[in-house]
Amino acid sequence: MSARDAILKRLRAAAPGVAAEAAPALDARIDTHYDARRSRIETARDPHALAHAMQAALAASHADVWCATGDEWPAQLAARLADAGVRRLLLDPARAESAALARVLPGTIAPVPFDRPIDAWKAELFDTIDAGFTVARSGIAATGTVVLAPDAGTPRTVSLVPPLHVALVHASTLHPDLHAAVHAERWHAGMPTNLVLVSGPSKTSDIQQTLAYGAHGPRRLWVVIVTDTAAAHPPATASEDLPQ
Repeated sequence: MSARDAILKRLRAAAPGVAAEAAPALDARIDTHYDARRSRIETARDPHALAHAMQAALAASHADVWCATGDEWPAQLAARLADAGVRRLLLDPARAESAALARVLPGTIAPVPFDRPIDAWKAELFDTIDAGFTVARSGIAATGTVVLAPDAGTPRTVSLVPPLHVALVHASTLHPDLHAAVHAERWHAGMPTNLVLVSGPSKTSDIQQTLAYGAHGPRRLWVVIVTDTAAAHPPATASEDLPQ
């Protein structure tokens, strides 16, 4: 018996036994808890309040976030990218949102597709790409979390390598909390190989608690929430109303 097997055997022997029938009962208790919390919170059912809460939570995590209508966001984002000095933008041209953005980019910004194996252009990717653009699968308002489902056209590298990550999330896909997202999207029925949850720019701290951004990923995060009508600035306490 290997050392690993011996350790696992001891852990299993020490673990309290859990009857198989206990799992459904536990699931029911969790569902009841979160359903009751959401039923007491008006903002959990209001799409505009969810967008406000998403804004407030992301802003608290040092992300730049704003709301825009479906007609307005491409031009707004293109202008901001130009002002930020972005020259090469990584995106998936097969997505409708990426195509809409590419059409209004100024000549100073080149859209770049992720159409090669990473080993074929690793140096170019790390050294010359200024920003990566992704379209979120959904968002979690309580924590200001962008849910990304990477695929061949937008692998997780797009949201991790460039110093600026720009995420687009449709307000219609916002959930009040993680529990609601898991159930509404039926994660249990088909989890993707990768599911990336982003709640702010990359940050870390040393033993002296000195906070640094960009050590393990993008140092800046922009989030555009696409709404039917442009939302106003969020109330300061919007995110505090939702269960974490």
